Amino acid sequence: NTLQKSKYIMENQTEVSEFILLGLTKLQELRCFLFILFLFLYVASVMLGNGVIMAMVMAEPRLHTPMYFFLGNLSCLDIFYSTVTVPKMLAGFISGYQTISFTDCLAQLHFFHFLGSSEVILLAVMAYDRYVAICNPLRYMLVMNPQVCLLLAAATWTTGFLHALMHTVMTSHLHFCSRKRVHHFFCDIKPLLSLACSSTRLNLSLLNIVTGTIALTPFIITLFSYLYIISFLFLMVQSWEGRRKAFSTCTSHLTVVALLYVPVLFNYMPHSVGGSSEREMIITLIYTIITPVLNPLIYTLRNQEVKSALRKALGRNFQWKNLTAY
Repeated sequence: NTLQKSKYIMENQTEVSEFILLGLTKLQELRCFLFILFLFLYVASVMLGNGVIMAMVMAEPRLHTPMYFFLGNLSCLDIFYSTVTVPKMLAGFISGYQTISFTDCLAQLHFFHFLGSSEVILLAVMAYDRYVAICNPLRYMLVMNPQVCLLLAAATWTTGFLHALMHTVMTSHLHFCSRKRVHHFFCDIKPLLSLACSSTRLNLSLLNIVTGTIALTPFIITLFSYLYIISFLFLMVQSWEGRRKAFSTCTSHLTVVALLYVPVLFNYMPHSVGGSSEREMIITLIYTIITPVLNPLIYTLRNQEVKSALRKALGRNFQWKNLTAY
């Protein structure tokens, strides 16, 4: 009887083959408004913001520098980052809720954490790039040569991929019983752990230790880079104009760091599984949808080189249209 009971329990634990994403709201009157709002933000992020920056960085020779190489990587990450979650969420606004297979759920979890952790590491790399450019300007092109830039970018993407792979593999080994309603608009780790029948102690430990390290180590590198930059500017640079120019190249990056880190730290530093799902969803919306929309605006509005390249590209496009009209 004991063996049969254990067998029955194991069979029930493995019978969940799909999950139901409950989405942001159950109110029908809000779904149409939210669908239009997030569709607009998604298009603005992919086509009008990050897509334009990537096109400019590739097309404009003046932007073929380490700083804009990493900015192009950031825009690429933001495009993929939004695409992992937003299309499924938009479909949920139409149908009310979305079913997702266990395999697709793991894939969504993997790519979300792959791209998110890669972006966190990339921001630290960009902070190091600003440190070298301001504190060692004469050696900048030697230190940040193309080979080093490619190596740093490859290390960023690889580390993010391996970090996400760890969570994907560990989540795939969990057993899920009859509960399959995910109180979120995509498959994230914490909502899935709350549905698991088997022990999640190891998963939570990895979330605390590894994900905490992935989040905090780049943050500490970024913090010390800018502390060194600030001390260097006040001690070594005498002119206010020189300080102003140096600070202007850092302000955009610091703003982007704050926009990403503040909500991420709120969401992932307290690792209790039973937290407020509504609060977590709202915070997640900030760094999955709002931040990728704001990043291109921040870099464009505060960067003269990007604005100049954009005006040049628009001017060429206008001239081409006039020529084809004749």
